Amino acid sequence: MHRLLTHFSSVMLGLLFAAPAFAEVRVLTSIKPLQLIAAAVQDGVGKPGVLLPPGASPHHFTLRPSDIRNVREADLLYWIGPDLETFLPRVLEGRRAMTLAVQDISGLHLRRFGEEHRHDEEPADEHEEEHTDVHDEGTEAGEHDELHRPGALDAHLWLDPDNARKIASRMASDLSSIDPANAARYQANLAAFDQRLAAMDEKIEDRLKPLAGKPFFVFHEAFDYFEEAFGLRHAGVFAVSADVQPGARKVADMRKRLELAGASCVFSEPPIPPRLAQTLSEGLPVRLAELDPLGYDVKVDALGYERLLEALGSNLAGCLERL
Repeated sequence: MHRLLTHFSSVMLGLLFAAPAFAEVRVLTSIKPLQLIAAAVQDGVGKPGVLLPPGASPHHFTLRPSDIRNVREADLLYWIGPDLETFLPRVLEGRRAMTLAVQDISGLHLRRFGEEHRHDEEPADEHEEEHTDVHDEGTEAGEHDELHRPGALDAHLWLDPDNARKIASRMASDLSSIDPANAARYQANLAAFDQRLAAMDEKIEDRLKPLAGKPFFVFHEAFDYFEEAFGLRHAGVFAVSADVQPGARKVADMRKRLELAGASCVFSEPPIPPRLAQTLSEGLPVRLAELDPLGYDVKVDALGYERLLEALGSNLAGCLERL
């Protein structure tokens, strides 16, 4: 009996000390696109969390007490940087665990607002005639414009698949360091992610390449990374805030721009109500569709990031192909 108890105690003691090695690493991301990339890397090992709920804007979000607690308790926290999540810097000051603004990852392709796409070869003055932005005059929209002022960092960097590869690589490295028991799985997941992105790149490019030059308009300058990656360029931006209804003068300016463009696509973006796009396009040869850079309806799993980009490509092509 004594031997049996001693053996039982030894087994329980071993399990007690072994338990931390099997504890899931708590990964927290600021926005859903980063959560989708992390989910690909953690597939089969853990599930990353996210701060922003569906429909929330990273520009104007306010953290709840439960969010602050999650920030403090996470083992790894990934965010884009202060140009996007303006609500995070003060909260992060008290964190001791690993925190990374992914915009600081070495080798990332970073754009600044007002830059021409690298694949564009036309003179800048020709672009100025073709590319028109119409900005709102409200307070919220004014703050939004300040974040998108010429020369400011375009923080929508996750829409470049090459950037996503580099972010995933860094996540796999961080996770392997904290959780060496699962390092092989993280690296295998990373390799699988790279292979899937290569196939996705080719698929999206094949569909969008013939559509280059067809005019389309967006309500938010969020898609330049995606456009540059796949050879497109929007004809104009209607800088509209979801919280401010544009005035009659602004609506008239936007309609005039659409009249000049002729047959074109206008892409609204959640949570901006599509009824504004409907008002703008009434009586014009304009087709309406939606682009969601944050993937609010995308399922969080290993394939989520590809679904996000495939949805953008499919929605763009689906509208432009009908012009």
